[in-house]
Amino acid sequence: MSSLSEILLAIGLRYASQNLDDLIAMATKKRWGPAELLEHVAEEERKERLQRSLERRLTRSRIGRFKPMADFDWHWPKKIDRAAVESALSLDFLADARNVVLVAAHGLGKTMIAQNIAYNALQSGHTPLFTTASQMLLDLGSQDSARALDRRLKYYASKVNPLLIDEVGYLSYENRSADLLYQVISRRYESKSLVLSTNLAFSDWPRVFPNAASAIALIDRVIHHSEIIAIEGESYRKRQAEEAKRERKAKRRPVDS
Repeated sequence: MSSLSEILLAIGLRYASQNLDDLIAMATKKRWGPAELLEHVAEEERKERLQRSLERRLTRSRIGRFKPMADFDWHWPKKIDRAAVESALSLDFLADARNVVLVAAHGLGKTMIAQNIAYNALQSGHTPLFTTASQMLLDLGSQDSARALDRRLKYYASKVNPLLIDEVGYLSYENRSADLLYQVISRRYESKSLVLSTNLAFSDWPRVFPNAASAIALIDRVIHHSEIIAIEGESYRKRQAEEAKRERKAKRRPVDS
């Protein structure tokens, strides 16, 4: 039995190898014939391979831990276009290589929405990549040769879809970083979809870019063929912090005798 288990593992039948004793016991109990046993093994192997593939792609997508949209409080923002958000979550924009831009102040759920778009894309067989602007630019800027940089630019420009760039505008950009961001966006223009989140209105982008021309060029590429989703209101995190503070105070309050 141990040698059979090793052979099954060697030919890639991991489920059958790891569950060999249970499979034989089940087949005996249910009086399966050879065809029924093979059908069961084939189906379980298929399920396990799909799960392993999903786990590998989830790791490569760098989505990280996130809250599902079922936890999103649609009533908290003062302004949000729910239909537009749900359309983005359904991936309608991917077929035509359109973009989605989430514009909101800190703590209003734009990162959560972007992560859920990425996860839905992953579940649908796409190859999303979720990254912050600073992470992507640090990666590109650390390449030690023109050839290495070109390979990384090609990766961000064409190997992933959609590309989700979080936190654009949180930090000011040097000339080289602005140029690298422009190259990624320009190479994806009208060929691959982009999901971008920013805390700045487009009119404020010149404040964080080295010159107005680079900001205008970026904005032009980003907003053309884009769904702009603006979210307004107070921070969820601020509300949660205040609620937690009230709960701690209530616990510390002495009980009347």
